Amino acid sequence: MNFRNKATQIELLNFTKPPMRAFHVTWFAFFLCFFGWFGIAPLMSIVREDLSLTKEQIGNTVIASVFITIFARLLIGWLCDRFGPRLAYTYLLALGSLPVMLIGLSQDYTQFLLFRLAIGAIGASFVITQYHTSVMFAPNVVGTANATTAGWGNLGGGVTQFAMPLLLSATLMFVGDQFLGWRIAMVIPGVALLLTGIAYYFLTTDAPDGNFVALRARGEMPPSKDINGTFWEAIKDYRVWALFILYAACFGIELTINNTVALYFTDYFGLGVTAAGTVASLFGLMNLFARSLGGIISDKINLTRGLRGRVQFLFACTLLEGIALIFFSQMTALALAIPLLIIFSLFVQMSEGATYAVVPFVNKRAMGSVAGIVGAGGNFGAVMAGFLFRTEMPWSTAYFIIGIAVAVSAVAAFAVRFSTTAEKSAKEEMETRLREYEAAQTLASA
Repeated sequence: MNFRNKATQIELLNFTKPPMRAFHVTWFAFFLCFFGWFGIAPLMSIVREDLSLTKEQIGNTVIASVFITIFARLLIGWLCDRFGPRLAYTYLLALGSLPVMLIGLSQDYTQFLLFRLAIGAIGASFVITQYHTSVMFAPNVVGTANATTAGWGNLGGGVTQFAMPLLLSATLMFVGDQFLGWRIAMVIPGVALLLTGIAYYFLTTDAPDGNFVALRARGEMPPSKDINGTFWEAIKDYRVWALFILYAACFGIELTINNTVALYFTDYFGLGVTAAGTVASLFGLMNLFARSLGGIISDKINLTRGLRGRVQFLFACTLLEGIALIFFSQMTALALAIPLLIIFSLFVQMSEGATYAVVPFVNKRAMGSVAGIVGAGGNFGAVMAGFLFRTEMPWSTAYFIIGIAVAVSAVAAFAVRFSTTAEKSAKEEMETRLREYEAAQTLASA
């Protein structure tokens, strides 16, 4: 959607303009969603003992935590197009906080599985994050904006790996029983999600010029009924499904690693809960800059090579990601496994940033639906990978197989093509936004 007054720069210390306010609130909301989504993962060795979970049951909970998100992401993209990201995020955060707070009520495997399934719905927050920054920022920086908000949000997956064990330790100072401690510890991220949902409603607008309701009333947006067919437009576009596969190969694998790597370092390298969580956090903490780097490079390439250059960069990142995972899976020494994990994480997150640097240009009328379908691909990839962890197969072998699959999936990038008209349109919009920004700066300094 070509809204007026899109931001052409990312001014990190500016909290007054609607685009930058949305930028900061949306990455923080996604950060907390990620924290709540995977908050239980670094505590699984304790939960496993408390609820007497088998390896197969743990695998099922890993799948459950990402399975429901496939459908939540498909729905939330359409809701963004129809009602706007502000309301969509507010309700998702408020409702999603409930299973996070209440998972501690689980008394057996079935109850724990159902709570993990329900918590997975907050993973749809990613689609709203990408949608919101896509409508707020101009083509010359939209890749960077999307990658940075998503990357800083994904950072929650790394922070939770060391923060939840520390939070558990603090809880144990008061309750003494670790089986009760993990249950109480999970209440805290749930409360934070609820409060952030309230803040999102009051601090953001849907677009640079206001909320969708007001824009439609002024005739600056098509009526909401015109959105009904856009989901089918997105479904029929083969490029959307190519991006679906590519996102399955990066974000899907990140979800899988977040769910398994702490336990992997415990079982295969003999680390304790806190030490394993700290090492595992290195994977997620790369989101501090790695996903942004993918978006920044994509934006830079776009200046000279256009949309085609963005796609070529995405192919390279995905291929290198698969190769790095193959090497990581073969490491038996901790001193080698840790740096390989970091290198692998770099390419995973650069691939994610590069994917959503392409998404906003596929179909602007159905941007929410496109973002939702591609985002669902990430969870589809996590579900497919999760089945490998239900078997008696060594987890190192599972990682090796996933690495091969990722490298092969990189060829899907060749199916993402743009017409000469689309390339020209994207270039013209970028130039127009930059001219408008320069004119505004000249007027302000006069």
